[in-house]
Amino acid sequence: MKNNPKVKPPAAGRGRPKGAPNKNTKALKDMILGALDKAGGEEYLQRQADDNPNAFLALIGRVLPTEMKGSLEGNLIVNVVTGVPRE
Repeated sequence: MKNNPKVKPPAAGRGRPKGAPNKNTKALKDMILGALDKAGGEEYLQRQADDNPNAFLALIGRVLPTEMKGSLEGNLIVNVVTGVPRE
């Protein structure tokens, strides 16, 4: 008996091209955007910002880019907040 390696199809292991969205992810995103449009779009999001600020801010954190590029002329002041004072 010979040890024959398994023959693989020519496209095996390639997967999706870099940056190509998963079909399920795109379909889900389209459904979410459709539901947002039916719920009132920006006005609905504004109500959520007022009524559910924690959930709204979590959403903002997910949709904002994680890296920003640009140039800055002048001084940059960074304030670091380590906690929220409790009353």
